[in-house]
Amino acid sequence: IQLVESGGGSVEPGTSLRLTCEASGFILSRHSMTWVRQAPGKDLEWVAGINYDATAALYADTVKGRFIISRNNVENKVYLQMNSLKTEDTARYVCCRGYLGCGDAVRGQGTQVTVSS
Repeated sequence: IQLVESGGGSVEPGTSLRLTCEASGFILSRHSMTWVRQAPGKDLEWVAGINYDATAALYADTVKGRFIISRNNVENKVYLQMNSLKTEDTARYVCCRGYLGCGDAVRGQGTQVTVSS
């Protein structure tokens, strides 16, 4: 069972990034999926969750209206489209199984997003 995140980088405020989480070793379509993030010195923060068939999604207030979570169960991938990035979005982003948080210990190494001018 493996989750591998990619797509992070260093960008300026107001720009966009799309993160990808590639799943292997389990049937992605049987699980809700979540993105969480952790900035240096701060607690883990839930960002967004999507249910198993993409008919429902929820977002933290801090990203609502700017981020979009989606998934492709055929390609075993989960995405996080991040628009209008702010400096406070700087963090390591990790995907995991769950809806309102990580439901188990399976998670990847994460991908770093740095937003600065």
